[in-house]
Amino acid sequence: MSEQIRTVGVVGAGRMGLPIVGHLARKGFATVVHDVDAAKRATVEQRGARWAADLTALASASEAVLVCVGYDKELRALVPKLAKAAQAGAIVAVLSTVHPKTVQELAAAHAARGLTVLDATMCRGGRAADEGTLLCFVGGEPQSVERLRPVLGAFASDIVHTGAAGSAQVAKAANNLILWACLVADHEALALAQCHGLDVEKLRQALLKSSAMNDALAKWGTQTMAWADDDMAIVADMARESSLTLPQAEVTREICRALKPRRYQLDKYGR
Repeated sequence: MSEQIRTVGVVGAGRMGLPIVGHLARKGFATVVHDVDAAKRATVEQRGARWAADLTALASASEAVLVCVGYDKELRALVPKLAKAAQAGAIVAVLSTVHPKTVQELAAAHAARGLTVLDATMCRGGRAADEGTLLCFVGGEPQSVERLRPVLGAFASDIVHTGAAGSAQVAKAANNLILWACLVADHEALALAQCHGLDVEKLRQALLKSSAMNDALAKWGTQTMAWADDDMAIVADMARESSLTLPQAEVTREICRALKPRRYQLDKYGR
């Protein structure tokens, strides 16, 4: 098999997966896509990719497979199916946010068959996916990471090798812990300002020029918090397994649960 990856499979054509498909196709990669929702086929084909009827068809046609599913359970179920049909020397890159041990165990389980499983977690959200400016943390052997780098470069403007397989999940967990803590702090700060009569949008713009600047504040009103609890559950599991107490993370998780239904409209701060 050629060292240069030319054919890429994508499992999952959701909010993040679909724009990635478009970027890959535009950058000249032969892109094959499968999603459990067959109704997405037309949209996928409009992006310049080929639809695969099942995981076997996708894996057999792909030198690298990018996995964009939601949960550990889904990932554990589909990687063995990919492995059965995968090309010799193929790479399976987990773009999903899951527990580091999940990636480590899958990597170890399939290494003997010549399948490389690594993680390439995504940061910066849906807008960055649309623009092709994601940050990817990548965990895996240096040779495999470098081989995959041109594929990731089709949709990521920054690629950071974090170490062995699973380490990208650790980096993503750290990112998520800070992201949701900032979002909670932003919410409380603007609520306080509103209660004391300030123009909160004017204040928000000013804070973006101050020491309080953070990405969640810059993207205020766009976060649905759909993944906050799942992200913080992974953080909690990792902390517990390490006998590490993270009191702020615990509080952040509980506040996120309470705030999630409110959708962060600028004129509503939980009053």
